[in-house]
Amino acid sequence: MKSLLPGLLFAALWASASAATKFGILSADPLILAEIRFLIAGPLMLLMAHGIQRHPMPNRTEFKRLTLFALLNTTIYLGAFVLALKHVAAGIGSLSTATSPLFITLLSAVWLRRPVRWYESAGIVIGMAGVLLATYPLLQNSYATIPGLLILLGGMVSVSAATVYYARYTWRLPNLVINGWQVLIGGMLLLPFTLSFADFTNSHYDARFWGSVFWLIIPVSVIALQLWFYLVRQDAVQASLWLFLCPIFGFAFSSLLLDEPLTLYTFLGTALVLAGLYLGQRDKFTKR
Repeated sequence: MKSLLPGLLFAALWASASAATKFGILSADPLILAEIRFLIAGPLMLLMAHGIQRHPMPNRTEFKRLTLFALLNTTIYLGAFVLALKHVAAGIGSLSTATSPLFITLLSAVWLRRPVRWYESAGIVIGMAGVLLATYPLLQNSYATIPGLLILLGGMVSVSAATVYYARYTWRLPNLVINGWQVLIGGMLLLPFTLSFADFTNSHYDARFWGSVFWLIIPVSVIALQLWFYLVRQDAVQASLWLFLCPIFGFAFSSLLLDEPLTLYTFLGTALVLAGLYLGQRDKFTKR
């Protein structure tokens, strides 16, 4: 029971990122929104980590690892995520995020050169079928586009690769140091693309934009991640179960706040994704 409130709060805050991003890109170019978020959040976390908590700086080897991790986890994944939300509904963004364990399963099998078990393959197929089913009616009324879905898919592959890469090493650095540096480095790597391709002329830095930036930094990047670390320390298997609620919260936010449609396809597709997640992660829930 002591994980109930933190788990519900984590799922709600984590799922809110799609809706918050959707509001932000109504005012400014997606790359600008991502860039400002990274260049504020990274230094804030590093100020806390090195200035207040006095954690040691990463060494040269750790900086190399952090740079590759940042490229995959922040520059490519979150950059693709905000670009995709210009073309797809916020609910689909939340639903796609929940499929990352399936991609992690596949990539880790390839990386470690082990055969993919039948239920892992079935989970991946069922999960992706669910995303396609939930997306189908949205393609008909301009709430989603094929290019947007492909960008989203590329981002999911990148963040899954980042997770597998991260798991290869034993990190001596505290989570706050890792997160702070990977966000800042990711923002710096994204900066040339932002300066080259972002639409600065039609971007407006109004209250809606800064409200989105604030929400993405404090409730999502800081509070939700701290809740996640707390849940993982309590029970890693039970913690992963809270990810199953993220698509439900995500579609609720997108419907209530953005007036995006909820259809029978939405519910059936979400059910398939959840079934695929459970099937693909079956080992986690049976080895207790």
